[in-house]
Amino acid sequence: MFISKKAYQNFWANGLNEKKELKLILVAARNHLSSGDLKSLLSYLESDDCEFEISLQISEPTEQPELLELHRLVAIPALIKVSPAPKQIFAGSNIFVQLQTWLPRWKQEGVTKNLGINLQPSKIDSIRTQKEFLLEDELLVLRQENETLTKRIESQERLLRMVAHELRTPLTAATLAIQSQKLGQIDIKKLQDVIRRRLEEIELLSQDLLEVGTTQWEALFNPQKIDLGNISAEAILELEKFWRLRKIEIDTDIPSDLPRVFADQRRMRQVFLNLIENALKFSEDSGTIKITMIHKTNQWVEITICDKGAGIPISEQKRIFLDRVRLPQTSQGTSGFGIGLSVCRRIVEVHGGRIWVVSEVDEGSCFHFTVPVWQGQNKDQQHLTKG
Repeated sequence: MFISKKAYQNFWANGLNEKKELKLILVAARNHLSSGDLKSLLSYLESDDCEFEISLQISEPTEQPELLELHRLVAIPALIKVSPAPKQIFAGSNIFVQLQTWLPRWKQEGVTKNLGINLQPSKIDSIRTQKEFLLEDELLVLRQENETLTKRIESQERLLRMVAHELRTPLTAATLAIQSQKLGQIDIKKLQDVIRRRLEEIELLSQDLLEVGTTQWEALFNPQKIDLGNISAEAILELEKFWRLRKIEIDTDIPSDLPRVFADQRRMRQVFLNLIENALKFSEDSGTIKITMIHKTNQWVEITICDKGAGIPISEQKRIFLDRVRLPQTSQGTSGFGIGLSVCRRIVEVHGGRIWVVSEVDEGSCFHFTVPVWQGQNKDQQHLTKG
């Protein structure tokens, strides 16, 4: 059955005037919603310029973590087209641009389906056949699944590198304790205590590795009311063998009235251990490391760890927080996988804070990060926001 050109034009015009339903889910944290890209996206979807009847659900990943697994999301923010089928996922910092590329295609598909007839490609060259559309849709789905699998593999590789990096500290501490016991510096009871605590740390890291296979790394966090001063003191004692041996002084400035914070105790300890260990690596013998904490606002505590080491060039100061990055001028003669700062960044950002560095070459480096103040939060109800 064929349709006349005039009838087709009339049907096409009516189809263009009728808004088609588009069901979307936007998975984004609160700080993502303040980005220019998502602001433009939301503004467009609410405007009269949008040629679809939009049904939009905005989901906070900490509230609905099951969405991450259900839709196999490996990055947020992400926009999911739920219907009409097939499902499509857009992620990254240019979601709005990606959506604009597809909107004309979806509009055309909707009109073509409403015709309910086969169009002769030879007579109407501007409209593709339904078969071609279905083949392209299947190809799109396959490409998206391939991209998702690739990202999952990369994510697992990053996790393995992080676990390997975090295992170094308890293993090194256990080795040093054994050496100290052999030299008569500590007794057997102290050695057993050190070995027991290090084995507990390794067991917790192993649990993380097993759990992350079925959930998101960020979902393993358990924020509660904690004292940062105590946690920093534990980290300093943990690394005591390193700074005492090299006669490095660690100077702390922590106000007695510093408020408690809303954070995961074990993860905060990881941040302190990584940053203090880095400061020790790049400090001269008999040097000084300074740790300060200030109650910057009613919502945030800011922590600063400074050293007098080689410093970091301005051009490298953002790159060092990426996965597996080590600076050429500091990589020689130092151990590790170069991902400690990446671990710190992920932990701080999941808490809603931010981390940055202020540094000058040959003048040393100061690493700053923020942690939310405890305000009676209920972890099932409160959202951590960007600091």
